[in-house]
Amino acid sequence: MNVARFDLVTLNLFVAIARTGSITRGAHQANLALAAASKRISDLEAHFGTPLFFRHASGVTLTDAGNACFQHVQGILQDLERMSGVMSDYASGVRGQVRIWANTSAITQFLPLDLHEFLRTHTGIRIDLEERNSGDTVAGVRENRTDIGIFAAPTPMEGVAAFSYRKQKLGLIVPLDHQLVARKTVTLADVLDYDFVSLAEATSLTERLHAECSRLQKTLKLRTQVRSFDAVSRMVHAGMGIGVVPALTAAQACTLGVHFLQVEDAWAERSLLLAVRDVRALAQPVRLLASSLSSDAALALIA
Repeated sequence: MNVARFDLVTLNLFVAIARTGSITRGAHQANLALAAASKRISDLEAHFGTPLFFRHASGVTLTDAGNACFQHVQGILQDLERMSGVMSDYASGVRGQVRIWANTSAITQFLPLDLHEFLRTHTGIRIDLEERNSGDTVAGVRENRTDIGIFAAPTPMEGVAAFSYRKQKLGLIVPLDHQLVARKTVTLADVLDYDFVSLAEATSLTERLHAECSRLQKTLKLRTQVRSFDAVSRMVHAGMGIGVVPALTAAQACTLGVHFLQVEDAWAERSLLLAVRDVRALAQPVRLLASSLSSDAALALIA
């Protein structure tokens, strides 16, 4: 198959038609005459040897082959947009770009200072950072939707190369008038009769809590779920329940009027990991940042 026959005008037209469900509207969006648009789509179908659209009185819909083509074309156009953005960065003096997906714990505790330190000595590299849960982060690295992922163990990590990033200690926060305030340490088994405030279900921390409760043959009494540790702290302060947060965020939480207790269980100590897709095929900016964030990654990238 001669891929040189695919041009951006036809690919953009195909996407426009698929999205609008109409060759007429797609042609209008692509700034093409209807006859020219129809000819381009017919030529594309002839080239593939299979129909891409079902034609009917009210418009068009994608065939199975059309759906497959649509997914690939979207990826091609997105890659071209990213390439254009990267080249624009080079034109303006930026010497590279690194995409990072990271979980809430990494973003709220470690990454701000780590990235600031890196950018202080690598001023020409731009970093695009997105907050994602640990499972999505690993999938994003594996599927090449992000260059570096920071996530919490024990998230499954098939298809990526993972290295140690940071260690994290978790603890419990309770309102100042709570009966647990008199204690300095607790175990999860001690507190499961109370209502909890937690992050969303898909986050590694909430999944870890559910797993520990299952091991104890107990049920986590979730009263409300929020999107950040700051929101957890505010909900706990308001008396909505108790919550588990990283120890490094406890000082900030305590300024809101909550009390921090150490959790004695082994599960309260967890590892944050750094993942890349293939250590042998990293762009230089990605290699530099991964080495800066993880000494384990630095050793592997030197080898």
